[in-house]
Amino acid sequence: MRDGFRVHRSRISAKTIRAAAMPTEAKPVVIPEELEPLFPARVVSGVQPSPAGIHLGNYFGAVVTHMRLQHEYPGDSFYLIADYHALTMERDADAIRAGTTCLALDYMAAGLDPDKSTLYRQSDVPQICELMWLLACITRKTRLDRAHAYQTATARGELPSAGLFLYPALMAADILALRGTDVPVGHDQQQHLEIAREIARGFNGLWGSVFPVPYLRATTTPLVLGIDGQKMSKSYHNTLPVFWDDSEAFEARVSHIVTESAALGEPTDPERSTVFSLYQLVAAPDAISEMRGGLADGSLGFAEAKRLLLHALVRHFAPLHERRRELASDGEYIADVLREGARRVREEAEATLDIVRDRVGLSQYRRRLL
Repeated sequence: MRDGFRVHRSRISAKTIRAAAMPTEAKPVVIPEELEPLFPARVVSGVQPSPAGIHLGNYFGAVVTHMRLQHEYPGDSFYLIADYHALTMERDADAIRAGTTCLALDYMAAGLDPDKSTLYRQSDVPQICELMWLLACITRKTRLDRAHAYQTATARGELPSAGLFLYPALMAADILALRGTDVPVGHDQQQHLEIAREIARGFNGLWGSVFPVPYLRATTTPLVLGIDGQKMSKSYHNTLPVFWDDSEAFEARVSHIVTESAALGEPTDPERSTVFSLYQLVAAPDAISEMRGGLADGSLGFAEAKRLLLHALVRHFAPLHERRRELASDGEYIADVLREGARRVREEAEATLDIVRDRVGLSQYRRRLL
């Protein structure tokens, strides 16, 4: 076990957890040449919590890559439950708490192995917010003005909070507190990561080489579409959950996927179909080819295509559902995983802050590490 890992072991076997994400053929990851050798290879990424759990966009855009990297990547992997970030939109304290527990269960059910990866709550590491302030002080406001999360909220006529405005600076602090070298993110976070890269370069230019410039590991999964045909996002209320308790409600969500108006027998373009786009994520190659042909020649209607998608989703995620039920029966195990993850990350972040505070001219105050 790495670093004297002390998490309480429940009756849930390591084999059960590892089986969720072990690739059939693990291939070594080549570290990009641009990374400076003085920084150890280290993955950092995360997902915002929600009581509804992860949706297909989270899963295929981020979680699948996170699970694969813990077995393939030559360095450490850190995955955070981004509850600080969630506060930019969520005002229900119970929803934040429930979402945090839910996301921890989802990650473990998806295959996170705490012997290989560190899972932690962002809010358990207050050093991240201190670092965010130090980084914000060298970040131009005009750069944050152009961040897409802030721009999107403004374009909708909303009044964005200062927290949403500082979202990219907080994301930079998440990564740089651990001196992360490799950040696997979905398409919607790539601009924010580029801002983090600029912040790292700016700090290093002022005070010497403290941070690696994190490498973007973009997902190979295309943009995951929601039931309305837009990007799947909790803020658009167009998601399909990976874990669901109510089968009828889930079936209803699938049945409400927006499709073009076409009579039965009328050919449609499968590449413009949200149903087909989602089906490609979970179905076998032969089944994908069959649906493509059926839509293209008009022999397959959208009602039947949605039924096939529903069955493929249920079949694909059934093993994860079983693992999640097993994990949920031992709540203390999840709590121990998060507690140990926070302990390790606080030590790393505090060591980073020791260097940063010295470089910028602040005192060497240290918190009492737990």
